[in-house]
Amino acid sequence: MRIDSHHHFWRYSAGEYGWISDAMGVLRKDYMPADLQREIAGVGIDGVVSVQARQSTQETAWLLDLAESNGFIKGVVGWVPLVSADVSRELERFSGRTKLKAVRHVLQDEPDDDYMLRGDFDRGIGLLKEHGLRYDILIFERHLRQAITLVDRHPELTFILDHVAKPRIREDLISPWRENMKELARRPNVYCKLSGMATEGDHATWTAEQLRPYMQVALDAFGAKRLMFGSDWPVCVLAVSYRRWYELETEFVAPLSSGERKRIMGETAVEAYGIDK
Repeated sequence: MRIDSHHHFWRYSAGEYGWISDAMGVLRKDYMPADLQREIAGVGIDGVVSVQARQSTQETAWLLDLAESNGFIKGVVGWVPLVSADVSRELERFSGRTKLKAVRHVLQDEPDDDYMLRGDFDRGIGLLKEHGLRYDILIFERHLRQAITLVDRHPELTFILDHVAKPRIREDLISPWRENMKELARRPNVYCKLSGMATEGDHATWTAEQLRPYMQVALDAFGAKRLMFGSDWPVCVLAVSYRRWYELETEFVAPLSSGERKRIMGETAVEAYGIDK
């Protein structure tokens, strides 16, 4: 099974998606399952994991409804208010929705770089495993040290790092991101998505050669067993088409063994998210 481990859906409105700026005009429209199905059919992807784009339980429920009516959506990474005193009740609300595989908070947008180390956030994270859930880490590279501390507090919980922690590709900077990625990868309960990289470069001038060193660091750190393909569609279209991103990743993994390619292009995501085959 070939899996795209990271994409989004939305019915666009300026009020609900304020993070979509004037410069992101291509994103200011609806992106729905039929649109993605056309993209994945063209490259042979069998299933996808839908990831939250708004911090609301209403969106979590909506994504789960889409997953139930579209068999190719194999899992959902939703949002719940992890810092709320009522987070247990919110988790119980979704306890029967088997396609909810993980939750995520948009840590990269929090003004406090130490937000993930707050006591109330930590308490919410601590409840996920008992509900059979994982946690997706969405951060910039400057947050990697805090992410390491968070993971160390929860060694029994599965974490999935989004977008290789968004290194500073526009500036061609690789350190200290490289060293911190290798340190985070020493924790065996952390997986990593090979996604979201073209948009961290200059949208108009990035090159495959520019991205390759960052891909190689992720591969060296996590190995094929903990690395997974992700498109970040439709956000990726700011810089690259779905097909071209798929081609870049398949070109990158081509020298690997058949087993390693299968891990990165699907089996790792199936394992990390507990996807039914």
